[in-house]
Amino acid sequence: MTSVMSETALDDLADAIATGATVAGLGESTRFAHETFEVRDQLFRRLVRRHGFRALAVQDDASVGAALDAYVTGGAGTASSALAGAWRPWRTAEMAAALEWVRVSNEDHPDDQVRIFGVKPAQARPADYDAVMEHVRRAAPHRLAELAAHLEPIRTAHEIDEHVQRARGLHPGRPFAEHARDALAIVEQLPGDPVLERMRLIADFHRRSVAGRDDYAGDARTWAGTIVGHQHRTGRRVAYWDGIAHTAAAPATLGLAHRRGPQPTVGSVLRDHYGTGYVSAAIGFHHGDLGAVTVPEPPSDWLDARLGATGQAAHWLDLRAGGMDGPMKVRVISGVYDPSRDAAEHLAVASLPAAFDVLVHLREVSPVRRLTA
Repeated sequence: MTSVMSETALDDLADAIATGATVAGLGESTRFAHETFEVRDQLFRRLVRRHGFRALAVQDDASVGAALDAYVTGGAGTASSALAGAWRPWRTAEMAAALEWVRVSNEDHPDDQVRIFGVKPAQARPADYDAVMEHVRRAAPHRLAELAAHLEPIRTAHEIDEHVQRARGLHPGRPFAEHARDALAIVEQLPGDPVLERMRLIADFHRRSVAGRDDYAGDARTWAGTIVGHQHRTGRRVAYWDGIAHTAAAPATLGLAHRRGPQPTVGSVLRDHYGTGYVSAAIGFHHGDLGAVTVPEPPSDWLDARLGATGQAAHWLDLRAGGMDGPMKVRVISGVYDPSRDAAEHLAVASLPAAFDVLVHLREVSPVRRLTA
């Protein structure tokens, strides 16, 4: 239970989000704050209990989604073990607790269970690198050292994204997509290679990454298509968990990539498909300690400063009732956040109510708790 918002406020907020929603985008301005995650989790629980939502879409690939779904529907292991192969921002005690709640809820309602799925296509996993290396070790040992020189540096992207490595000064230099391309060329030269598809999956992973695409926006149409496809097949109401740069219901411009201008978001594609049946809720904050970094108060012309001017620990607004309009900058804290360029760490939208139906603002936040194993 969260201590940031009252039970009544959370109930009312969930009711507002659920009104007319087939899909609800529950977006955070950061993935690193305990309080923003907790509010989102509490809202999701209410959407399940009070409004019949029965699916959770997360930004990860299909295999991770399947592992999370297997756990919450009664599979072996623990929430922590189910998250072992997940994208690093999901590997937190908060996410584990959320999965545990879903599992218990499903046990109590075996004929009406909540299902989880990843919005991305299946991606390469660390085991794929191992399989490729082992095959070349046996089939072409004279190429092993050359292959390892390409694969060993780039497999680190499964622990720290390549674009984050660049931002932190950890990157070895050569683009990972180029290493993966050269590794693929080696494997393609081996006759009848049984691991060629796994090597192609590795190359595709790096080609489609943020660094490989040089684009933070992701593949909005593909991810949205996964959500639409699941919803149409099952008829379930879906909650979509992601950052607000993805859940926003209108094209948006990232401050770190402002020269690209407005880019499609997953939420904008869902809005085009569902109309007002896609509801976008943004959970943001004013300032706080995120563990690795301390985030200062926002610039005065940002939405976060305007909402924070009330001094309230937490409050929410339904923009469908009017009162706020026009273009706006909204704080976004990603894995490459640097306080020295805080003014660039934002999302810009041409119309605030077109991008978000509901706003939740928290005054101060603290770090999520990372899983240690």
